[in-house]
Amino acid sequence: MSNLEKYDEAFRDSLKLNGDIALDELEYRKIKLWDSIGHMTLISSLENAFDIEIETNDVINFSSYKKGKQILKKYGVEI
Repeated sequence: MSNLEKYDEAFRDSLKLNGDIALDELEYRKIKLWDSIGHMTLISSLENAFDIEIETNDVINFSSYKKGKQILKKYGVEI
């Protein structure tokens, strides 16, 4: 499974999204399930998928699908 597939799967599973949602447009709190609890579920899923530990500042700055890709680069995860 590619890193992009892992990334997308983390979003879809954590936020209970179906295939109809355009992931590129997702932003924190723009959908019902991406609230504070959904956010921490997503972060945990990403940490498990990529075997990393995301720092607190990056958890806070993880505000969208696109921003998440940039943040993961910092941890050596190319998507």
